[in-house]
Amino acid sequence: MKIGFIGLGNMGAPMAANLAAAGHEVTGFDTAGTTAEGVANADTAEAAVQAADVVITMLPNGQILRKVADTVIPAMKQGAVLLDCSTVDVDSARAVAEQANAAGLGALDAPVSGGIGGAQGGTLTFMVGGDDGAFETAKPLFDIMGQKAVHCGPSGNGQAAKICNNMILGATMIVTCEAFALADKLGLDRQAMFDVVSTSSGYSWSMNAYCPAPGIGPKSPSDNEYKPGFAAELMLKDLTLAMQAAESADADTPIGQAARELYRRFVEDEDGNGRDFSAMLPRFENRGHQG
Repeated sequence: MKIGFIGLGNMGAPMAANLAAAGHEVTGFDTAGTTAEGVANADTAEAAVQAADVVITMLPNGQILRKVADTVIPAMKQGAVLLDCSTVDVDSARAVAEQANAAGLGALDAPVSGGIGGAQGGTLTFMVGGDDGAFETAKPLFDIMGQKAVHCGPSGNGQAAKICNNMILGATMIVTCEAFALADKLGLDRQAMFDVVSTSSGYSWSMNAYCPAPGIGPKSPSDNEYKPGFAAELMLKDLTLAMQAAESADADTPIGQAARELYRRFVEDEDGNGRDFSAMLPRFENRGHQG
């Protein structure tokens, strides 16, 4: 299959390289001039997409996605599929899909879970919105780039699934960190708390798979001085998207709003920028020491 790939950053480059390694003909473009192994470079976004059966985008936000869509959609061949793997607002995802459909193209919004490690290892999970035909066209590519692709319904539903998932993740990580800090103050050993909670009704992915306490549970960024597996500023981005969607849909999300505000303070006013989102634990520990 001929693939155009726009956005060869920390996530896009390994995804494009995996597609090329699997034998697909991949042409890439990035405004920063970055490249990926096995991927041909185009001088412009239009040149990257002209012959492509599928065009994949991995971009920072909805505003940039809309600009790129304005550029590449007129250059794409009839019947091709625009596959956006960025995490953006639901409204932008749906607007770009409408624009693509009106031009005779298929469109999918397919944000990912799994981070840079998942992109490199080809083990991402894709949450996909769009029609059945476009999904079937892209499915062989999902199988190369990831371990699972869930078709969540019409355009925009991939983004909806991603932000709902990450709203839960952000909130559960905060309360997991709060619980460890409380356990410390109550004189409860962290290992004992983990052994109880990880096999009781308080268990969660944040506790069992990504424990924020160093030396407890499986290895996680807490064991590497909280160097990001998933950066706190990215969690802030996703929680902000969730709150924008909640406002647009008139949904009541008080816990999501509280989580968003805590991550905003952590990233913008404290030392969270550039640290893993689980570094909330030392934040709660240190706050207690400040009196």
